Amino acid sequence: MSPLEEQVGRFLDHLGAERGLADNTIQAYRRDLVRYVRFLTARKIRSAAAVDANTIADYVADLSAAKTAAGTRYRASSVARALASIRSFHAFFLREGETIVDPAAAAVPPSLPRNLPHPISVDEVDRLLAAPTGADPVATRDRAMLELLYGAGLRISELVGLDVDDVDLEEASVRVVGKGDKQRVVPLGSFGCRAVREYLRIGRPALATSRSRSALLLNQRGGRLTRHGSASILGHHARRAGIKRRVTPHTLRHSFATHLLEGGADVRVVQELLGHASVATTQIYTLVTEDHLREVYFTSHPRARATRRRKATR
Repeated sequence: MSPLEEQVGRFLDHLGAERGLADNTIQAYRRDLVRYVRFLTARKIRSAAAVDANTIADYVADLSAAKTAAGTRYRASSVARALASIRSFHAFFLREGETIVDPAAAAVPPSLPRNLPHPISVDEVDRLLAAPTGADPVATRDRAMLELLYGAGLRISELVGLDVDDVDLEEASVRVVGKGDKQRVVPLGSFGCRAVREYLRIGRPALATSRSRSALLLNQRGGRLTRHGSASILGHHARRAGIKRRVTPHTLRHSFATHLLEGGADVRVVQELLGHASVATTQIYTLVTEDHLREVYFTSHPRARATRRRKATR
């Protein structure tokens, strides 16, 4: 093992043991850093201490010009994420006293296009949540799953990580473990409570086996429902509801936030409900609602409609 590979190993151990990051997040760091180490090794650089700012700039330029296995250029978001991994890597060894400067501190990430979230409408949400019909165990589970995703605005990892004791139906709330193992308590509305209560009474006892342990949402073999399984179930019911566009678990999280803001919720309240560390992350949803307000204005206000008609006839 080269000194660079040993340093990457120590950094990844730090992410898991001290920062408590999820396995998927650590694997993303690993992929970024393995590619980075390959670049440094080709340049005969054997240690993080030998990297300078020019090397970082060259790597960012090299990655921006490279092609993926599919033959496409790396997106700006992928390059920015790789640079974030490298920054964390070098900042760690600066804190450890093994380097005297941080060569990545001044590195400039590529500018990212602002991608607005694309929520589905309230009507589409209603149709989606009504799609699982019947009183069989799987139908009750699917209703509970959909109500939790939209009713509490959960990330998919938060949803599948729920245990039975995380749902308090008396207090109408869900205890969620989010990014960085940060806990938050999210209210759950009456429809969500009813769906979870029905699932706990009918669905879960029928699906549970010795391997179920404390998991809330179970697959048909009694194991904890997975991310892939949840996304597949959601896609099935979206098609049944007649929704033409692709609907993912994150689509429901987007819709949760957007519909709250459209209903008059304060952006900082929505920040807490979503578990965002910064309100800046939440504020992107306010741009969506501004677009909605403009659309409503131009289709509803008589003077706005008249203006549009005049322009159309010129």
